[in-house]
Amino acid sequence: MLYLLISIAAYLVPIYVANACALIFGGGTPLDLNKKLYGKPIFGKGKTIRGTLAGIVFGLIVVFLLDSLMPKWFVADYLIFGVFLVFGAVFGDIAASFLKRRIGLESGAPVLFLDQLDFVFGSLILTLPIRMPNFAEVILIFSCTFLTHKATNYIAYKLKIKKVAW
Repeated sequence: MLYLLISIAAYLVPIYVANACALIFGGGTPLDLNKKLYGKPIFGKGKTIRGTLAGIVFGLIVVFLLDSLMPKWFVADYLIFGVFLVFGAVFGDIAASFLKRRIGLESGAPVLFLDQLDFVFGSLILTLPIRMPNFAEVILIFSCTFLTHKATNYIAYKLKIKKVAW
């Protein structure tokens, strides 16, 4: 059981921090510089340079802090694993925004599961060559994230950090 908890924390703490800090410190210049692709925004105004950099920087800080705490049975080099986790989280979220713009959805339009799990998909995909999570880890990572994401987004909406509750 302790093995499972450590594994889940090793995945979730950096990606949750990266995802949250991108939102909290976002704003300013859009990542796509307001450029369009086939008449549609590339990412939309919700993905900003400042938010992207904040997500990466704060996520990496957490990875560096966790590195000395991570047991070697989890992964041989947590720093490398963590870098892939953080970049996967940030770019997974950006990729989902790109996809939503391509299918004609406006920024903030809800897509169940994609909105809650995009950053997890990105992280898992990028870290697969380093470590394959087992079935229990995958189920817990997705379940915890879906529920946590719904709750924290609602709180962020109530605190006026987000414009939508999803």
